[in-house]
Amino acid sequence: MPEDSSSIDYVMEKASGPHFSGLRLDGLLSSPSKSSISSPSHFRSAVPPFSLISDPAAPNQPFTTVCDMIIQQLHDHRIVLVNQDSFYRGLTSEELARVQEYNFDHPDAFDTEQLLHCINTLKSGQPYQVPIYDFKTHQRKADAFRQVNACDVIILEGILVFHDSRVRDLMNMKIFVDTGHRLNSMITSCNADVRLARRIRRDTVERGRDIDSVLEQYAKFVKPAFDDFVLPSKKYADVIIPRGGDNHVAVDLIVQHIHTKLGQHDLCKIYPNVFVIQSTFQIRGMHTLIREKDISKHDFVFYSDRLIRLVVEHGLGHLPFTEKQVVTPTGAVYSGVDFCKKLCGVSVIRSGESMENALRACCKGIKIGKILIHRVGDNGMQLIYEKLPSDISERHVLLMDPVLGTGNSASQAIELLIQKGVPESHIIFLNLISAPEGIHCVCKRFPSLKIVTSEIDVCINEEYRVIPGLGEFGDRYFGTDD
Repeated sequence: MPEDSSSIDYVMEKASGPHFSGLRLDGLLSSPSKSSISSPSHFRSAVPPFSLISDPAAPNQPFTTVCDMIIQQLHDHRIVLVNQDSFYRGLTSEELARVQEYNFDHPDAFDTEQLLHCINTLKSGQPYQVPIYDFKTHQRKADAFRQVNACDVIILEGILVFHDSRVRDLMNMKIFVDTGHRLNSMITSCNADVRLARRIRRDTVERGRDIDSVLEQYAKFVKPAFDDFVLPSKKYADVIIPRGGDNHVAVDLIVQHIHTKLGQHDLCKIYPNVFVIQSTFQIRGMHTLIREKDISKHDFVFYSDRLIRLVVEHGLGHLPFTEKQVVTPTGAVYSGVDFCKKLCGVSVIRSGESMENALRACCKGIKIGKILIHRVGDNGMQLIYEKLPSDISERHVLLMDPVLGTGNSASQAIELLIQKGVPESHIIFLNLISAPEGIHCVCKRFPSLKIVTSEIDVCINEEYRVIPGLGEFGDRYFGTDD
């Protein structure tokens, strides 16, 4: 082996030698793990899962490009990636002794049963601890896992995700991203050299292998595996996309399709009066921060205030308006709208008081009432105190409570407002997170009010806590938790 065996010139020379002449371009399998992507996407309740898959013949980069483009364009937090690599079986001592003879590109190299269990668990709304595989030791890391939480879209990537019909059955949409370009079944040597060079660079740098073993593995296992397992699975794809990440039109179509499938949360389809503000990575990032149990009080308040402001602004957008024309400094006429004048806020003490400053910042001089409801068990709600504007029956009301849990407290507060003469349709309930149980409870009882939230969580547990939730919001916000 030459001294500078890691140089690109040496790699290209080895990759383009006569041992590899005459191979099809799509026979160059770049990676036993990420060269192909299948993405089963699961939508809670009524919306079926769907999946995407990329060409296992493609190098790692094209898939990464396609996947990143899709995720970036979606700007939706309900997406999680699961890698088939994580489900490689750990080698036995006998297999380790002859590791050069082990075929990592064969379906038997993966624990498909555990992969199925993982996907089905996530589809049921439960988190899953995905194993972490060490490609240098060929073993799973002991007591090390990556927690993956349930999401509406599950992207499952791997070279053989189409091989097993049970895995395919979990997919609603299958896309094969084909970066290969055939010409009479012969390779275009330049592209092939680059692909193999990428594979060599990955396996030598990231997985501690030498170049000769990479080339031997390619000739002995990778190419035959592609012909025997990967290429035949292409027939299961619903859509085949050429040129990978370079095909922007195709990626845009995929994104549009996913947007259509995602649409709104399923509860928003059941209850048209439920509105979830559009998720972005900024919003998801702020939720990540305030949900972290070890965040400082200062940061918790800061990012909670940012989210609250967004929810308040979104809620104000659902108020009635009147058309209004004004004259601009240029003398031109601008046709706009005038805000609703008869408006007030009502906070549910004490967590709801955290939302008052954001409302005051948006609505100068707004009146704010208060309701205190004492919780006794799950259903034993007791009204303790209320102080509301005397003319509240003539106003639109923004009811504020950061967390909608079981919905019992909210229902009692809403009932009080209705008893005071506020029309149900004039109430907009603002919160940061909502549990599905609370949404069902409130919307079934009060179908004419509106709920505006920034995220809908998974469920209520047996202790009536929102999961994953963010703990006792009032204690964390006002610094009385410990």
